[in-house]
Amino acid sequence: MLHVGLTGGIGAGKSAVSRCFREHGAHIIDADRLARELLAPGSDLLEEVAAAFGGDLLDEDGRLRRGLLAERVFADPDARRRLDALLHPRINALERERAAAIGARLPAAVVIYAAPLLLESGAADGVDRVLVVDLPETLQRQRAIARGDRGPEQVRAIMEAQWPREERLAHADDVIDNSGPWPATAEQIEALMERYRALAGEGAVP
Repeated sequence: MLHVGLTGGIGAGKSAVSRCFREHGAHIIDADRLARELLAPGSDLLEEVAAAFGGDLLDEDGRLRRGLLAERVFADPDARRRLDALLHPRINALERERAAAIGARLPAAVVIYAAPLLLESGAADGVDRVLVVDLPETLQRQRAIARGDRGPEQVRAIMEAQWPREERLAHADDVIDNSGPWPATAEQIEALMERYRALAGEGAVP
Protein backbone atom coordinates (compact mmCIF):
# COMPACT_ATOMS: atom_id res chain seq x y z
CA MET A 1 0.00 0.00 0.00
CA LEU A 2 1.08 3.54 -0.69
CA HIS A 3 -0.33 6.07 1.78
CA VAL A 4 -0.39 9.62 0.38
CA GLY A 5 -1.43 12.77 2.20
CA LEU A 6 -3.10 15.33 -0.06
CA THR A 7 -3.34 18.93 1.06
CA GLY A 8 -3.44 22.53 -0.12
CA GLY A 9 -4.84 25.87 0.95
CA ILE A 10 -8.51 26.80 0.86
CA GLY A 11 -9.65 27.21 -2.75
CA ALA A 12 -6.75 25.16 -4.12
CA GLY A 13 -9.07 22.53 -5.62
CA LYS A 14 -8.38 19.59 -3.31
CA SER A 15 -11.89 18.15 -3.69
CA ALA A 16 -11.75 18.13 -7.49
CA VAL A 17 -8.28 16.59 -7.41
CA SER A 18 -9.45 13.92 -4.95
CA ARG A 19 -12.41 13.03 -7.16
CA CYS A 20 -10.11 12.65 -10.15
CA PHE A 21 -7.75 10.38 -8.20
CA ARG A 22 -10.77 8.29 -7.17
CA GLU A 23 -11.77 7.95 -10.83
CA HIS A 24 -8.29 6.54 -11.48
CA GLY A 25 -8.69 3.92 -8.75
CA ALA A 26 -7.28 5.56 -5.62
CA HIS A 27 -8.98 5.02 -2.27
CA ILE A 28 -9.84 8.44 -0.82
CA ILE A 29 -10.20 9.13 2.89
CA ASP A 30 -11.52 12.64 3.47
CA ALA A 31 -10.71 14.45 6.71
CA ASP A 32 -13.89 16.55 6.57
CA ARG A 33 -16.02 13.42 6.28
CA LEU A 34 -14.23 11.86 9.23
CA ALA A 35 -14.85 15.01 11.26
CA ARG A 36 -18.57 14.89 10.45
CA GLU A 37 -18.67 11.26 11.49
CA LEU A 38 -16.90 11.93 14.78
CA LEU A 39 -19.13 14.96 15.46
CA ALA A 40 -22.40 13.15 14.80
CA PRO A 41 -25.31 14.02 17.13
CA GLY A 42 -24.87 12.35 20.49
CA SER A 43 -21.17 11.60 20.05
CA ASP A 44 -18.74 12.07 22.91
CA LEU A 45 -16.61 14.42 20.83
CA LEU A 46 -19.57 16.64 19.98
CA GLU A 47 -20.42 16.90 23.66
CA GLU A 48 -16.84 17.92 24.42
CA VAL A 49 -16.91 20.58 21.71
CA ALA A 50 -20.23 21.97 22.93
CA ALA A 51 -18.95 22.04 26.51
CA ALA A 52 -15.80 23.88 25.44
CA PHE A 53 -17.30 26.38 22.99
CA GLY A 54 -20.96 26.80 23.98
CA GLY A 55 -24.17 24.80 23.97
CA ASP A 56 -25.64 27.16 21.39
CA LEU A 57 -23.46 25.39 18.83
CA LEU A 58 -26.06 22.61 18.76
CA ASP A 59 -29.36 23.01 16.95
CA GLU A 60 -32.70 21.72 18.23
CA ASP A 61 -31.90 18.25 16.84
CA GLY A 62 -28.51 18.09 18.53
CA ARG A 63 -26.56 18.70 15.33
CA LEU A 64 -23.48 20.91 15.20
CA ARG A 65 -23.94 24.39 13.76
CA ARG A 66 -20.74 24.16 11.78
CA GLY A 67 -20.92 27.68 10.39
CA LEU A 68 -21.29 29.17 13.86
CA LEU A 69 -18.38 27.12 15.17
CA ALA A 70 -16.21 28.26 12.25
CA GLU A 71 -17.06 31.91 12.88
CA ARG A 72 -16.22 31.52 16.56
CA VAL A 73 -12.89 29.77 16.26
CA PHE A 74 -11.49 31.57 13.22
CA ALA A 75 -12.05 34.88 15.01
CA ASP A 76 -10.06 33.65 18.03
CA PRO A 77 -6.67 31.93 17.50
CA ASP A 78 -6.67 30.49 21.02
CA ALA A 79 -10.11 28.96 20.46
CA ARG A 80 -8.96 27.52 17.17
CA ARG A 81 -5.97 25.89 18.82
CA ARG A 82 -8.20 24.39 21.53
CA LEU A 83 -10.57 23.02 18.91
CA ASP A 84 -7.69 21.59 16.88
CA ALA A 85 -6.39 19.84 19.99
CA LEU A 86 -9.78 18.18 20.43
CA LEU A 87 -10.37 17.22 16.81
CA HIS A 88 -7.13 16.42 15.06
CA PRO A 89 -5.80 13.54 17.18
CA ARG A 90 -9.09 11.67 16.80
CA ILE A 91 -9.53 12.43 13.11
CA ASN A 92 -5.98 11.33 12.33
CA ALA A 93 -6.28 8.18 14.46
CA LEU A 94 -9.48 7.20 12.66
CA GLU A 95 -7.82 7.83 9.29
CA ARG A 96 -4.87 5.60 10.15
CA GLU A 97 -7.32 2.88 11.17
CA ARG A 98 -9.24 3.15 7.90
CA ALA A 99 -6.07 3.24 5.80
CA ALA A 100 -4.65 0.18 7.57
CA ALA A 101 -7.89 -1.72 6.92
CA ILE A 102 -7.68 -0.92 3.20
CA GLY A 103 -4.03 -1.95 3.10
CA ALA A 104 -4.75 -5.24 4.85
CA ARG A 105 -7.44 -6.04 2.29
CA LEU A 106 -5.64 -4.62 -0.76
CA PRO A 107 -1.83 -4.64 -0.29
CA ALA A 108 -1.21 -2.76 -3.56
CA ALA A 109 -3.78 -0.02 -2.90
CA VAL A 110 -3.12 3.68 -3.31
CA VAL A 111 -4.73 5.38 -0.31
CA ILE A 112 -5.01 9.15 -0.35
CA TYR A 113 -5.80 11.09 2.82
CA ALA A 114 -7.30 14.42 1.73
CA ALA A 115 -6.83 16.84 4.63
CA PRO A 116 -6.70 20.66 4.51
CA LEU A 117 -4.61 20.67 7.69
CA LEU A 118 -2.49 17.61 6.94
CA LEU A 119 0.72 19.47 7.76
CA GLU A 120 -0.61 21.68 10.54
CA SER A 121 -2.15 18.74 12.42
CA GLY A 122 0.93 16.50 12.28
CA ALA A 123 -0.87 13.92 10.12
CA ALA A 124 1.91 14.10 7.53
CA ASP A 125 4.04 12.02 9.90
CA GLY A 126 1.72 9.08 9.25
CA VAL A 127 1.85 9.03 5.43
CA ASP A 128 4.45 7.88 2.92
CA ARG A 129 4.27 10.95 0.67
CA VAL A 130 2.88 14.48 0.89
CA LEU A 131 1.07 15.80 -2.19
CA VAL A 132 0.33 19.52 -2.36
CA VAL A 133 -2.27 21.02 -4.69
CA ASP A 134 -0.77 24.40 -5.47
CA LEU A 135 -1.69 27.72 -7.06
CA PRO A 136 -0.76 31.37 -6.40
CA GLU A 137 -2.36 32.80 -3.27
CA THR A 138 -4.17 35.57 -5.19
CA LEU A 139 -5.89 32.98 -7.38
CA GLN A 140 -6.50 30.77 -4.35
CA ARG A 141 -8.32 33.63 -2.60
CA GLN A 142 -10.38 34.43 -5.71
CA ARG A 143 -11.50 30.84 -6.15
CA ALA A 144 -12.33 30.41 -2.47
CA ILE A 145 -14.54 33.51 -2.48
CA ALA A 146 -16.13 32.60 -5.82
CA ARG A 147 -17.46 29.34 -4.34
CA GLY A 148 -19.89 31.53 -2.40
CA ASP A 149 -19.98 29.64 0.89
CA ARG A 150 -17.59 32.00 2.69
CA GLY A 151 -17.11 35.74 2.63
CA PRO A 152 -13.79 37.50 2.05
CA GLU A 153 -13.08 37.98 5.76
CA GLN A 154 -13.61 34.33 6.60
CA VAL A 155 -11.48 33.26 3.65
CA ARG A 156 -8.74 35.59 4.84
CA ALA A 157 -8.95 34.18 8.38
CA ILE A 158 -8.77 30.60 7.12
CA MET A 159 -5.78 31.38 4.91
CA GLU A 160 -4.01 32.96 7.86
CA ALA A 161 -4.71 29.86 9.96
CA GLN A 162 -3.17 27.59 7.33
CA TRP A 163 0.52 27.31 6.58
CA PRO A 164 1.83 29.76 3.96
CA ARG A 165 2.20 28.48 0.43
CA GLU A 166 6.00 28.42 0.61
CA GLU A 167 5.96 26.31 3.77
CA ARG A 168 3.52 23.79 2.27
CA LEU A 169 5.68 23.46 -0.82
CA ALA A 170 8.79 22.96 1.29
CA HIS A 171 7.19 19.85 2.81
CA ALA A 172 5.85 18.44 -0.48
CA ASP A 173 7.11 15.26 -2.07
CA ASP A 174 4.81 15.85 -5.05
CA VAL A 175 3.05 18.97 -6.36
CA ILE A 176 0.06 19.40 -8.64
CA ASP A 177 -0.18 22.82 -10.27
CA ASN A 178 -3.88 23.67 -10.36
CA SER A 179 -3.48 27.25 -11.58
CA GLY A 180 -4.38 26.50 -15.18
CA PRO A 181 -7.30 24.88 -17.02
CA TRP A 182 -8.66 21.64 -15.59
CA PRO A 183 -7.42 19.39 -18.44
CA ALA A 184 -3.84 20.36 -17.53
CA THR A 185 -4.48 19.41 -13.91
CA ALA A 186 -6.12 16.13 -14.92
CA GLU A 187 -3.06 15.18 -16.98
CA GLN A 188 -0.83 15.71 -13.95
CA ILE A 189 -3.12 13.55 -11.80
CA GLU A 190 -3.12 10.72 -14.34
CA ALA A 191 0.67 10.72 -14.58
CA LEU A 192 1.09 10.85 -10.82
CA MET A 193 -1.42 8.05 -10.30
CA GLU A 194 0.60 5.82 -12.62
CA ARG A 195 3.66 6.49 -10.49
CA TYR A 196 1.75 5.86 -7.27
CA ARG A 197 0.42 2.54 -8.60
CA ALA A 198 3.96 1.45 -9.39
CA LEU A 199 5.21 2.41 -5.94
CA ALA A 200 2.28 0.71 -4.22
CA GLY A 201 2.82 -2.46 -6.23
CA GLU A 202 6.47 -2.53 -5.30
CA GLY A 203 5.53 -2.25 -1.64
CA ALA A 204 8.31 0.26 -1.16
CA VAL A 205 8.18 3.66 0.48
CA PRO A 206 10.10 6.12 -1.74
